[in-house]
Amino acid sequence: MSATGKASANQSGQRKSRVTEGRRFPLGATWDGLGVNFALFSAHATRVELCLFDSTGEVELERITLPEHTNEIWHGYLPDAHPGLVYGYRVYGPYEPEAGHRFNPNKLLIDPYAKQLVGQLRWSPALFGYTIGSPDADLSFDERDSAPFVPKAKVIDPAFTWPEHNRPHTPWADTVIYEAHLRGISMRHPEVPEELRGTCAGLVSPALLQHIRTLGVSSVELLPTHAFVDDQHLLERDLSNYWGYNSIAFFAPHPAYLASGKVNEFKEMVARLHEANLEVILDVVYNHTAEGNELGPTLSMRGIDNTSYYRLMPDEPRYYINDSGTGNTLDMAHPCVLQMVTDSLRYWGTEMQVDGFRFDLATILGRAVDGFDERHAFLVSCRQDPVLSHLKLIAEPWDCGPGGYQVGGFPPGWSEWNDRFRDTLRAYWRGDDGQLPELARRLTASGDMFNQRGRRPYASVNFITSHDGYTLRDLVSYEDKHNEANGEDNQDGHDHNLSCNYGAEGETDDQPIRETRLQQMRNLLGSLLLSQGTPMLLAGDEFGRTQGGNNNAYCQDNEIGWIDWQLSDEGVSLLAFTRRLLSLRRAYPMLRRGRFLVGEYNEELDVLDVAWLRPDGEPMQPDNWDDPNARTLGVLFDGRAQPTGLPRSGEDATVLLLFNAHDETVDFYLPEVAGGQEWACLLDTARPELSHGEAHAPATMFPLPGRSLLLFELLRGQS
Repeated sequence: MSATGKASANQSGQRKSRVTEGRRFPLGATWDGLGVNFALFSAHATRVELCLFDSTGEVELERITLPEHTNEIWHGYLPDAHPGLVYGYRVYGPYEPEAGHRFNPNKLLIDPYAKQLVGQLRWSPALFGYTIGSPDADLSFDERDSAPFVPKAKVIDPAFTWPEHNRPHTPWADTVIYEAHLRGISMRHPEVPEELRGTCAGLVSPALLQHIRTLGVSSVELLPTHAFVDDQHLLERDLSNYWGYNSIAFFAPHPAYLASGKVNEFKEMVARLHEANLEVILDVVYNHTAEGNELGPTLSMRGIDNTSYYRLMPDEPRYYINDSGTGNTLDMAHPCVLQMVTDSLRYWGTEMQVDGFRFDLATILGRAVDGFDERHAFLVSCRQDPVLSHLKLIAEPWDCGPGGYQVGGFPPGWSEWNDRFRDTLRAYWRGDDGQLPELARRLTASGDMFNQRGRRPYASVNFITSHDGYTLRDLVSYEDKHNEANGEDNQDGHDHNLSCNYGAEGETDDQPIRETRLQQMRNLLGSLLLSQGTPMLLAGDEFGRTQGGNNNAYCQDNEIGWIDWQLSDEGVSLLAFTRRLLSLRRAYPMLRRGRFLVGEYNEELDVLDVAWLRPDGEPMQPDNWDDPNARTLGVLFDGRAQPTGLPRSGEDATVLLLFNAHDETVDFYLPEVAGGQEWACLLDTARPELSHGEAHAPATMFPLPGRSLLLFELLRGQS
């Protein structure tokens, strides 16, 4: 079937804009100060119409056939057009679903390079390229016009005067990530003006910005801010795609996040965060789009060139490869799709001046026909690109496809979410058997996975909790997930949470249980923030926020998903403790070494960089590691260890971490270190009020409280 005729017959405008040939680059709609150039990739289209709308996007004014077609790019130039022009595309070509082609000019399409969107998606049968309910469903052809229901693109003026201060450029070794939802972080903050809550402007309101800055983190990582779509089935249940992992425009901020309705609000947010010496990292979703599988709507790329943009089943291109678990997968092997994604990244890294990206389901981005390949064109492109190679690149190193789990498998230049750290620390503090060998590896930046090819400890992005799963408070308050509000009969979300409620499910007035939970939160935070590698803290965990046991709040744009800023006494105490942990991390370089600590003796320097100690103060032996009941461990980071590739002694303070996951006190003999006079206790999770270093002599017994983590500094004698 050929998609012709019908859409042209419905033209409603009376205007006749001037159009010239224009250029095939840059892609998208680009204002040059005089007019606007339009360029759209489609390898299989036979004709492309540019549709112009009024400022609201509700009235179609004119359709203009793009006059030129060069190297698979359709292009034209409107010399009288200006920023603010609202537009969309109708693309003609074969409608042959069984061959993978789904052109339908009755469907208005969003420009993949749109810099701003106008209006919201309103679900209607007209959004679908086929007629819902017809025999063979997606093989049918729907002639209804989708324009009234789909968002439109708007031409922007990119001009913005950036302040004189520079980007933070925080070294990786000093990086501490604060993962936050741009909307959820400000929706319940009493000092954020109501009209700014949930927006870019709300995030950088003085009180909220002050909290983040004084917390001691270095980088704010925002859940998806690209324009995204709310799934119809969620809206029907009065829910939404709150997290935003359903992108439809990779260059446009989500419209609801702009209180002013202007793209420059995003730039102002970045500028204010930079002024506060905070980096901005964006969680980006390039593995799929909101168009779903063959039964999904036709909103953009499906109608522009389905066989180019998406990975289709080789023998049945009517159907989509679904490594993302959302219905479709972008084809990153196609050069124009690769260009679109890297153009998007460069746009955010230059025009928007963000400092890095966290890639959702990143294995997909390196997946070739035969599986994940670290030499995939996308990964190679990022590594050699003069812009992207200088930004922070963080992979979520798994997807739903075969061989999708790739923690440690990404190439040099990338950092990766390390779920092994999460699971090990959860299991250890819960009191599970046999965790000491794994604990030792995770505390030293998981060198078993990352210490190769010159990668650094910061390649391991450590976390205890993230947006996906329990909050820290819920991790120690619930043994079972409570996702009933999601409307899926509590079947969604992870079941393997490694959580514990310590005697009562959910909130309780039992004071001993509350005290145990609070101490376990301190233990988990201490483990995260005092370990080698890059720590990531979930926003709100610093004062113990709860989601009521919901471990999959992806659809909860309400008080479940929003942070409650009315802090209890416990919350105030935990916040002070978290700030102290971050202060200690900054103060002691041995807690964030840029070189892996591997437990090897340096004969020339007479130093062992890290020593693993049992309770008698002696080094761990093989049978100690094999003991499933062992739950106590000392970790000695010697500040004299070689700090770089040059053979010289370090000058950092030597620190000792003591871990005890037993319920009871364990007698631990503090080790003797050459030149050391005393051990000063800097932190004790069993005594959070401790603020001054208590002195303890080496080789003496220290009563290590049950369920506790302690940090000591070695005080040396005068030389």
